[in-house]
Amino acid sequence: MLQATPQILDDLDAYLPTTQDTGKIARFFALLADQTRVRMLSALAIAPLCVTDLARVLKLNQTTVSHQLRLLRDVGIVERTRNGKILQYKIANPKINEILLVGVEYLGY
Repeated sequence: MLQATPQILDDLDAYLPTTQDTGKIARFFALLADQTRVRMLSALAIAPLCVTDLARVLKLNQTTVSHQLRLLRDVGIVERTRNGKILQYKIANPKINEILLVGVEYLGY
């Protein structure tokens, strides 16, 4: 027996994201499900940084940092700007920082 009214069911059907959209959302959160990427984004929330600086701060090799940045850049989470020979990375949208802060608040830090 249904407990929700037909109106509620109609509303749910109208507002639920499509399968395609939920796939994009899941991929987005999967990128945030990696400790290295969360640490990188936390550092980039403080200041734009180049690969060398990120590698030094996070104590990782530059290849690892570059690979993770490429994943984040491919979905628009970070962006880069060129300053001569140096590529600096920063968070592409302030909403990303807000998402990280909500996670921190949720965990009580």
